Amino acid sequence: MKKKQFKSESKRLLDLMVNSIYTHKEIFLRELISNASDAIDKLCYISLTDDKLGLTRDDFKITIKTDPTARTITLSDNGIGMTAEELESNLGVIARSGSLKFKQENKSDEIDIIGQFGVGFYSAFMVASRVTVISRAYGEDAANKWESEGSEGYSITPCEKDAFGTDIIIELKSDTDDENYSEFLEEHMLHGLIKKYSDYVRWPIVMDVTRSRQVESDETDESGNKKMVWEDYTASEVINSHVPIWQRAKGDASDEECAEFYKEKYYDFTDPAAVIRVSAEGTVSFRAMLFVPAVAPFDYFTREFKAGLTLYSSGIMIMEHCSDLLLEHFRFVRGVIDSPDLSLNISREMLQHDRQLKVIANSVEKKVRGELKKLLENEPEKYEVFYKSFGVQLKYGIANSRGQQNENLADLLMFYSSKSQKLLPLAQYVKDMPEEQKYIYFACGEDISILEKLPQAEQVRERDMDILYLTDDVDEFVVRALGKFEDKEFRSVVDDDLELLSEDEKKDEEEKTREYKDVLDFVKEALGDAVADVKLSSKLKSHPVSISAQGDISLEMERYFKVLHAQQGQGQGQENPMFGEMRAQRVLELNPDHRSFAALKNAFLNDSERAARYAKLLYGQALMTVGAPIENPVEFVELITELMSE
Repeated sequence: MKKKQFKSESKRLLDLMVNSIYTHKEIFLRELISNASDAIDKLCYISLTDDKLGLTRDDFKITIKTDPTARTITLSDNGIGMTAEELESNLGVIARSGSLKFKQENKSDEIDIIGQFGVGFYSAFMVASRVTVISRAYGEDAANKWESEGSEGYSITPCEKDAFGTDIIIELKSDTDDENYSEFLEEHMLHGLIKKYSDYVRWPIVMDVTRSRQVESDETDESGNKKMVWEDYTASEVINSHVPIWQRAKGDASDEECAEFYKEKYYDFTDPAAVIRVSAEGTVSFRAMLFVPAVAPFDYFTREFKAGLTLYSSGIMIMEHCSDLLLEHFRFVRGVIDSPDLSLNISREMLQHDRQLKVIANSVEKKVRGELKKLLENEPEKYEVFYKSFGVQLKYGIANSRGQQNENLADLLMFYSSKSQKLLPLAQYVKDMPEEQKYIYFACGEDISILEKLPQAEQVRERDMDILYLTDDVDEFVVRALGKFEDKEFRSVVDDDLELLSEDEKKDEEEKTREYKDVLDFVKEALGDAVADVKLSSKLKSHPVSISAQGDISLEMERYFKVLHAQQGQGQGQENPMFGEMRAQRVLELNPDHRSFAALKNAFLNDSERAARYAKLLYGQALMTVGAPIENPVEFVELITELMSE
């Protein structure tokens, strides 16, 4: 029979279908299954008013068979089928959707049609050298065959078919050095693609699968009993799961079942810290099942980790990792979103409008935040386990948003407390504050054992006030971004004025500063550019010396920028000079009531050279107390040795 030519600039448009629209060749199976599902949906809808059908919902199915010898994949459905005219209309004109037309003509909530662009069928040509469609429409006695080898055209001829429905026969292309089309004949490959993309199609997808069983053999053992051997056999099985767990009513899916689904899907051996179910109606309707992991996946802090929720539209998987549905500080959340209202692009691989995503993302953000707060309040021990894995992610949410997420995340933060010796929520810290305490006091450092002995903290501790230990690199940026919590400002214990002195104590400090001004000036001159200032400190009690910083860059921030400085230089041949220049302006603080200061004064009056060595020794000691590196360790050791030898 003479071939007919495709309409709508056939060659150009079909080439576009095959080579440009779809990212992965494996998508063809998803598209054909979706079309088959739509065909069954149409007939099922008609059956509501046509009692002659003779089928129940349990009789509908989609069948997939392979023939490795002929290199064919056959996908069959017992749906509504097509007449010769419909084959011509739907398959002879690219980008005309019979499903969309059916949906427009039958306005009903009972119809959940997947295909609406009329291009999914042609994805078969990504893997096929020839496609044959044999279809018999419901209510018709005649069947017809549509055949095409691609953009050269197609033919439609009468044929025989026992029952209504459609068979699509794909003859695979020959393998090349670059493409292995034969893999689509492999059972495990088709099984995996069905589970990945079409697991939640509402109709059964049936396929022959190979199973093993033990049978008796002709051989006998020493006792005369027949030996048991394993043999393979083929059985038709339903591959897909039908109704997904997130579409079930809460009473039909227990938390235990949801947890098992999570562990199986995300390869986690630990139950999630929280299961969040969402059923939203409105501008964008969607269902969601979200999981807050209890512990971080092994690859969470690597580049290989893929954040994002799995996005479905009417049970068909659209994107495996849709990162636009999660704000960065909640990137640890796993789960699925299923919405029939998404505006998908022509390949159904991406979304056309981000407005719908934003609506869903905002709802997800509120649900996750609310669940975490409830977990913190009702199950603090479980929340603490979660926080040890993902707390730093919440902190980066505040630091990176420049304060825009303060209100949303501050209630979820925890820091190690000097008094409770455990992680403490900010709300609990404020609740436990003495009435006279004005600030939330904190100390920054890498090691809690060092912070517990921090000289500058003595003034706060002697007043029985709690101190939060900030040990993560991002912590100081977080408290600066927060500024305050519940109207209580954050104040570092190394700040100049902790506002804990009485008026008499302030006057005494001022008098001593005037009295020892010459000593302080001498020490500053002896240390040169190493310090920006030298002063007396009322914060020190038992310790002789400490170090702090003035200006915007603290000692902890300097250390953090040095790490970035080194990291930026790796693999690039040079380091980032911007980070290298981030240096704190050090302030050496001396305890005027300590015997070491008395020794310094005495040396200043009698031996300026010895006094200069004392100044350097005290400076090195101050650096060590805060865990900062001594700039010249060899010189420092020699200085100690020299002074011990005198």
